[in-house]
Amino acid sequence: MNTMNTKRLTVTALLTALAILIPFVVVFKVMYDPFSATLGSHVPMFLSMLLGPWAAVMVGLGSALGFFLNLGPLIGARAFMHVFVALAGGAMIKKGVSVKIAFLITAPVHGWLEVLVVLPFVPFDPYKIFVVTGVGTMLHHLVDAAIAFVLIKALSKSTVFNELRIDRQLNS
Repeated sequence: MNTMNTKRLTVTALLTALAILIPFVVVFKVMYDPFSATLGSHVPMFLSMLLGPWAAVMVGLGSALGFFLNLGPLIGARAFMHVFVALAGGAMIKKGVSVKIAFLITAPVHGWLEVLVVLPFVPFDPYKIFVVTGVGTMLHHLVDAAIAFVLIKALSKSTVFNELRIDRQLNS
């Protein structure tokens, strides 16, 4: 394993650990069944998209584990959708799509995936399912994307970012 792969693996592991911890330590949560939003919970996923699709999948799995352990199976299943959102975003960025566009395109995908997860488990209430969960997820996604983008801009000045050649992806 070369140094580049070791660094990428290390950053992926750190982001995965952060994704697992966030549901336990972040106190700013919005809960309105079947929707929930934990501020910053998507940030590790967004950062991992810059490392590639498979790193993003690993961080998405960590997020699902953290939410499952802290908030139960339904929210854990919703968080499992981070795997697919991260995979799509990571693949887009790898193909040269800008970070901002990848974050925007994955917002409705994220919302619809979470709607599909809750449909079999909650009484059918179009407002709660489609507006609260679907649109709420998209808004939460965009807020966390904005936080991630600010962090990415700040981190782009770091040595690790430059060594991982992430700076090139920001300018495309």
